[in-house]
Amino acid sequence: MTGASSGIGAAVAEKFVARGHAVIGTSRHPDRIATEDRITGVRYIALDQTDAASVERCAREAGDVDILINNAGASLMGSLEDTPMSAIEELFTTNVFGPIALTKALLPGMRSRQFGVVVMVGSMLSSFPIAFRSTYSAAKSAMKGFADASRRELAPFGIAMLTVEPGTIATGIGDRRSYHLADDSPYREDYAKVAAATRRNEQRGLDVGPIAELIVTAALSANPKPLYAMGNRAPVVFALRRILPRAVMLDVTARFHGLRRARP
Repeated sequence: MTGASSGIGAAVAEKFVARGHAVIGTSRHPDRIATEDRITGVRYIALDQTDAASVERCAREAGDVDILINNAGASLMGSLEDTPMSAIEELFTTNVFGPIALTKALLPGMRSRQFGVVVMVGSMLSSFPIAFRSTYSAAKSAMKGFADASRRELAPFGIAMLTVEPGTIATGIGDRRSYHLADDSPYREDYAKVAAATRRNEQRGLDVGPIAELIVTAALSANPKPLYAMGNRAPVVFALRRILPRAVMLDVTARFHGLRRARP
């Protein structure tokens, strides 16, 4: 379980322990996790997803892993013009390359045991992208594409690949997100609308408990689906996504975040 020190990761780890599973939880600095925040039954080890050597050490220390929950990641918001490439590259290293590297490192053991489950904790922004979250949406979409494409590749070896897309969850991630907008940015007016809508949505977001339960249920399913989603009226909006033209669905998503319909 990556990113097990707080939020969704901690809730998932706790639920796995409650079901009697041996749980390994990762954190960039496990020694800094306060005693009261540590979950009894979780073995904490260090993992920095931006460091290839750290990923390799984590895989060696973890040993045999039957279920990998790739949950740890970073969040970013900003206009594309104002976001430096260094920030985008770091986002993809953390949210895409790191989880793929850890998955690769653990696959040989899963394949030899003819059993394994890999869960990518994505975001509904992958399915419903919005302005000023383009790079974050792209990173989460990359992980979903990776899981979908790997699903058939690994299935003959007893390994399941799936994605769970939470909607807006009340984890306080807005306080840890990186923001990029120049003082004189021409995008400032629209950015402010999306930022305000995002804050409102996060303040009334879904509690981590239900999404953690969904992740555990999906991971333990005998025949998991490729995609699970929860929050932001997921059943309704995914149904609309199947029947409405793509342009219309993008307009609906923009409107939900305070933006008018626009065409270049």
